[in-house]
Amino acid sequence: MRENRWKTWWRRERGTCLRAAVLACLPVIACLVCCAARGQGIGQVYLPSSERNDELIYYKQVEAILEYGYPRGYFGFNESHALKLSFAAWSPALMLPWVLWGLLFGWNLLSPVLCNLFLLAGAMLLYGMLAKPDWKQTGIISLLFFLYMPFSWYMLCGMPEIGCMSLAIVFYGAAAGWLRRRRGGLLAVMFALAGLLTLMRPYFLLFLLLPAYFWIFRDAAGGSRGMADSGGTGEKGRASGRGGKPGEGRIRWGAVLGTAAVFAAVLGAYAWIGHFLAAAYFRPLYRMDWLTAFFQKGLGGGLKNLFGSLYYSGREFVSYMKQGMVSGLPAGGIFCCYVVMLLILFWQSVKDVVALRRLEAGGERRRELGGQLALEGHLAFSFLAMLFATLLLMSNFHDGCKHLLTFLAAGIFPIARMRTVYWKKAILTGVAFAFVFSYHGAAFEAYQPTFYQEAVALGLEGFGADVERELALAGDAGPSYDNTVIWVLSDELPEGPRYTGWQYLYALPPGFGINCCTAEYVTENFRSLRSRYLCVVPGGPVEEACRLMEYEEITGNEHAVLYRRY
Repeated sequence: MRENRWKTWWRRERGTCLRAAVLACLPVIACLVCCAARGQGIGQVYLPSSERNDELIYYKQVEAILEYGYPRGYFGFNESHALKLSFAAWSPALMLPWVLWGLLFGWNLLSPVLCNLFLLAGAMLLYGMLAKPDWKQTGIISLLFFLYMPFSWYMLCGMPEIGCMSLAIVFYGAAAGWLRRRRGGLLAVMFALAGLLTLMRPYFLLFLLLPAYFWIFRDAAGGSRGMADSGGTGEKGRASGRGGKPGEGRIRWGAVLGTAAVFAAVLGAYAWIGHFLAAAYFRPLYRMDWLTAFFQKGLGGGLKNLFGSLYYSGREFVSYMKQGMVSGLPAGGIFCCYVVMLLILFWQSVKDVVALRRLEAGGERRRELGGQLALEGHLAFSFLAMLFATLLLMSNFHDGCKHLLTFLAAGIFPIARMRTVYWKKAILTGVAFAFVFSYHGAAFEAYQPTFYQEAVALGLEGFGADVERELALAGDAGPSYDNTVIWVLSDELPEGPRYTGWQYLYALPPGFGINCCTAEYVTENFRSLRSRYLCVVPGGPVEEACRLMEYEEITGNEHAVLYRRY
């Protein structure tokens, strides 16, 4: 009996399995092609050759978690530290996929890349099994996946945002699966994924709105006729017991209370993480002057400040877009793609609303279109909300634009599901991706992977041999500044500003904390610094001060020098 059931399932789902396997191969193919275009292989990706320093902080925190449960020195900025434990400014939930990978397979400089590749391949496989795209949709997804270069760049750069992208893809796969078969398990998966995403990045709270809508207005969105009336105890009977008919979209008040509890739990958990487990950054992460104006200047003054902020930020946003189109400015290019996808989602949502009004109530096509509208409308609203958040909250568009990349990645999948004859919307999206990420690809050098360089590897090996011999963790009572290295971000030399060779901090023994400090902070507080170690620019004023204080030089080269203060 079990064998016959398996054969029946295989005959029914073998096409789905094949398409899911095709989707799962896309990340591997994209990475192989990206590396081959540079004459390299995936195994030759080398994080210390990069000029991106965020990956250093993530990598060393994961290394410390795997070795000791948490970093034994403080990660932070200008000697800030979290109230509890010792993590940096970003939520430690962002590192959870890497920690799980490290527990299973160990942790080395290639681990973030391999984990990212596995995460995205697994997400694509799950999307294929849950959403069950047809061959046309699979072709559109494949085309857009290859044209959206940040997928391969982020995988090969070892950036943790791939975890967010992967969860978002599975989220929309579960949403598409729920629209076909209203299983409570899929709704629970959507809530869990959206909650975890919110703990990683707070703006993913927007994703909780979709399962909340499905739960509260269960009879209003999608599903096939038979499946809408199924459910073991009879969905039709339950709807009638609440005083409404199936398909009318009656509010389920129990679901309202459940949704409120989920939102409260997720927000409470994020607030706890942000308050206790995150160190203060150099400056506030978000610009809040538009909000404080309401308390300082009243309603009228607050509204004036709000619209003024939107106006001037909007002008800057458009200016970035123009530069992205003309010169390939990365932030401007990302904004262009974002606006194109936003307009496509809104246009399709409006078309679906108009089409719904023309269809007979309760029909099969109406239910299907209603479900598709829920996906497109939710993502369109999320795009618009993130656009306003970018204009109001982001003080630096160059960094803020990166937060939009996960939304662009997620948008590929609803666009692939849109009903179209000539692939107009997919082609328009693909043209935008190709123009920004391929035609102007050279401008995105900072986003692209780096490979093994013998000089860097030899320098790191020598630096590592010295610090392994000289550095040892002090105490076992918890995080301590005795186990913290101040990384002086940059210093002024006669020929101009110069950055410290932070890449050599990869060689620090597991457990040591890295506290990134400005030269101004170190100079002003030189005699009252709390951290035991200083990594400085060779020949800079901070190193000169270290020598005057006769600090012990542990190791150094032409890029970085490490001192012990006591």
